[in-house]
Amino acid sequence: MADTDPKKASHDVSSPEASVAEPQGVLELPNSWKYKKILGRFPWYASPPVQLLIVSCVCFMCPGMFNAINGMGGGGQMDATANNHANTALYSTFSVVGFFAGTFTNKLGIRTALSFGGIGYSVYVGSFLCYNHTHNLGFTTFAGALLGVCAGLLWCAQGAIMMSYPPEDSKGRYISWFWMIFNLGAVIGSLIPLGQSINSTAAATVSDGTYVGFLVLTLIGAALAWTLVDAKDVIRSDGSKVIVMKHPSWSSEIMGLWETFFTDPYILALFPMFLSSNWFYAYHFTEINGAYFNTRTRALNGVVYYSMQIVGAYVFGFALDFKGVRRTTRAKMAWVALFVLIMIVWGCGYKFQTTYTREWAEALVEGTGVNGVAPVLLNTKKDWKDPGFGGPFVLYMFYGFSDAAWQTCVYWFMGALTNNGRKLANFAGFYKGIQSAGGAITWALDDKKISYMNMFASNWGLLAGSLLVALPVILWKVEDTVSLEKDIKFTDETIDEVAAKAHVVPAGEVVAEKA
Repeated sequence: MADTDPKKASHDVSSPEASVAEPQGVLELPNSWKYKKILGRFPWYASPPVQLLIVSCVCFMCPGMFNAINGMGGGGQMDATANNHANTALYSTFSVVGFFAGTFTNKLGIRTALSFGGIGYSVYVGSFLCYNHTHNLGFTTFAGALLGVCAGLLWCAQGAIMMSYPPEDSKGRYISWFWMIFNLGAVIGSLIPLGQSINSTAAATVSDGTYVGFLVLTLIGAALAWTLVDAKDVIRSDGSKVIVMKHPSWSSEIMGLWETFFTDPYILALFPMFLSSNWFYAYHFTEINGAYFNTRTRALNGVVYYSMQIVGAYVFGFALDFKGVRRTTRAKMAWVALFVLIMIVWGCGYKFQTTYTREWAEALVEGTGVNGVAPVLLNTKKDWKDPGFGGPFVLYMFYGFSDAAWQTCVYWFMGALTNNGRKLANFAGFYKGIQSAGGAITWALDDKKISYMNMFASNWGLLAGSLLVALPVILWKVEDTVSLEKDIKFTDETIDEVAAKAHVVPAGEVVAEKA
């Protein structure tokens, strides 16, 4: 194999993920195409930035298209029943599989987990294309359940890459890069129905063409996952490697799942934050966007919602890596910023929620009257040309911004606790499993016609309360750096196998690159 050839190729240490604190010198890499600089300038293929870009593109095309469909409210359908059933099934299976997904990902590998996950998104999109013609509720429900299994593996693999591949001082930026690229998929996906319905003020189901476009992109995303390299082959700019199990087995990874609770029991304090991180999607997408706005305005709202996710990820991701402040201080500042943001945005949301009810929204959908008033006297769903549109529009934008801020900080908090790829895969599994349990509950509650105000209150209370529960972890468990000795305790690797290999250059001395 080329990777084991004793002949070495030399590279300068400089790369996009390098920091000023890294050793300066010459790094020797295996003589393989994986470690040749791309176009002579960009990092080698098996480097963290390139691998992050690939997984971001996979999520751009798979979960990104899923978000675009759900962001329109009701999965693009006038009646949200099929979407509610599909998403309840999705998050129910996701919550179970996701919780144990770290075990499967560590054993099967990143590529298999991601590609299998991508196929689930294709089936999900295809089921709504079918529903346009057959109204086959059973197929959409099955597709949702299947996607829950697939997405559990995809998001666990993605989380492990995003948190364990980058150097400690770059995790915020890596998380923000991923979140921006991923949400760009939802922005572009939302532009498709916007373009198709831009001249229509009527509420309607999205066209077949929209679903076909999404289906093609999800298939491409699933195939793209196979272009990733194994985690053991990834080498950072300083020569350090991702900490994984060299010889994982089903028994070792099942045991590793439970060992995580014994070595890091404080992770339980983050579970309420995990639960709340998907709790608000049913409210945002179906109970605001789907209930209050007409089709073209829903599509516009989807564009700005996910555009603000990009902004939120950029602001918080880069702030979390600010070089002039200690990581422990940044963690505390991030907690305060999140708390203030949640109180302001959801405080404004309370004022908006007092302006309409579920009864008002469903009377419009069903064409019935409210309290004996004939349908012709009712207002129609809101359009962007209607008076008073600006306030709800800006609020919906900041719901997207706060979502990205929340997700970015949760990932960063987990990444600040350890650099061990095996442990972070389990953390990511816990995160997605608990998160999906919350999603399953809220989609089921919407299907049971819970009042919009009660759903709003559950969101605001859970978000604020979960921050208070997580505070002890932020204060006492986040360190300025995690020692390599502590990181390798959870694997069968040694310090010499994963430590930085770059040669340090004494001050004033110039080391010539080897031929």
